[in-house]
Amino acid sequence: MLTGELRSKIDNVWNAFWAGGIANPIEVIEQITYLLFIRGLDEAHTREENRANRLGKPMERRIFPEGKDDVGKDGGVAYEEMRWSRLKNKDPATMFAIVSEHVFPFLRNMAEEGTAHATHMKGARFTIPTPALLAKVVDLLADIPMEDRDTKGDLYEYMLGKIATAGQNGQFRTPRHIIALMVEMTAPTPKDVICDPACGTCGFLVAAGEHLRDNHPKLFHDQESRDHFNEEMFHGFDFDGTMLRIGSMNMTLHGVEDPDIRYKDSLSQEHADDEDRYSLVLANPPFAGSLDYETTAKDLLALVKTKKTELLFMALFLKLLKPGGRAAVIVPDGVLFGSSTAHKVIRKMLVDDHKLDGIVKLPSGVFRPYAGVSTAIVLFTKTNSGGTDHVWFYDCQADGFSLDDKRNPLLPIDKMGPKAKLVVDEHAKNNLPDIAERWRQRGGAERERPRTAPSFCVSKSEIAATGYDLSINRYKEVVHEAAEHQPPKKIIAELKALEQEIADGLAELEAML
Repeated sequence: MLTGELRSKIDNVWNAFWAGGIANPIEVIEQITYLLFIRGLDEAHTREENRANRLGKPMERRIFPEGKDDVGKDGGVAYEEMRWSRLKNKDPATMFAIVSEHVFPFLRNMAEEGTAHATHMKGARFTIPTPALLAKVVDLLADIPMEDRDTKGDLYEYMLGKIATAGQNGQFRTPRHIIALMVEMTAPTPKDVICDPACGTCGFLVAAGEHLRDNHPKLFHDQESRDHFNEEMFHGFDFDGTMLRIGSMNMTLHGVEDPDIRYKDSLSQEHADDEDRYSLVLANPPFAGSLDYETTAKDLLALVKTKKTELLFMALFLKLLKPGGRAAVIVPDGVLFGSSTAHKVIRKMLVDDHKLDGIVKLPSGVFRPYAGVSTAIVLFTKTNSGGTDHVWFYDCQADGFSLDDKRNPLLPIDKMGPKAKLVVDEHAKNNLPDIAERWRQRGGAERERPRTAPSFCVSKSEIAATGYDLSINRYKEVVHEAAEHQPPKKIIAELKALEQEIADGLAELEAML
């Protein structure tokens, strides 16, 4: 959790950019990302130096080479001078010249290092316009402690939250508490291989990593499982270069050394290399409408012939998962009850060919102020052999925030999210802990819940009989409160009293006239 002092420092960095003429929140985050990356490279180099000195051996991995580069107007600068610890003490003009003419070319040519964030730095552009702004931002960032991994991660999450409050770019960010719910329900394990095929800023992958740190701390005691976590567990695709850079840095700041974050148009490119590869898919892909058949991957069209992106993504999730793999994904409500052949094919496939585990209907205000569309979380397991017995439904009415465009918190911050400990009266403001707890009971006590409750189970046979309609309203029963009726004699007496009261009033009025 960031302290108020740290939040204030980050706000000062943000305000400095705005005052300096950079108002696009994505560009602000990108430039901050580069500077934090430069700082992180220097810290990693320093750790390696200290290790080599302690062991009396040469450095195994030298990030900043010896000697100097041969670019720029001045004919080259020593790589040592490009390190954050040196740069931050330079005068503004010198700092600006070194960063723009030497550091950024160096970042763009780091791809041979082989890490995801180095690869994405190929497209790095330095857009800070003046030496004064660069010096001010460097001073502000240098004053923020970055030694602790949790602080790094929370800092970056706070900055990403500013994207969501800045208007049109909010589509890049799924609310953190909804991500936390989906991760809690799927419970990632140290053996999982996790994929988000529309990763954006990598919020789902980061949350999965944090879940593992909190619930499986021993995985870091073993070299094999530690290497799996850092190099093989996390996979994210996107076709926006800026998002890839921001996402890979987000993963780095959360302590994942070399995640597989790469460029891929998930709906247009074939998936032979990724088919049946992942044990867990977590995603909230953008549902932009329709694609042309010509631009859609043929292996997805083989599963479901449609132009609708929301159905193509469902086909993609099934394609990517290995048998036994599970998924928690956000879909627009239309996927659950749409009447087209393609809609029905996808739903029938989930119910009959795989194991549809649950549906959580989300309040329509969850993605406000950017979209008021109704959505749901779909949870399923790929089996290729059926397995659906009962489908668990939950009608979420509150997520802890107001459901208008302001999205104000309704509870203190420690009462938010799926792990919060709430008293009875607070459940009506935050359903997420109840969702997580009842999900764990879906094979037991939840089977006996009445259809008037927030959660209940529906048998596969009943779903098939409705034409595979997965809308919760199709099965939910509404309690009709019995109206209270007065005894007839009492009603007649009250009417007579009222009649007498009116007659008396009229007589009084006539007397006055």
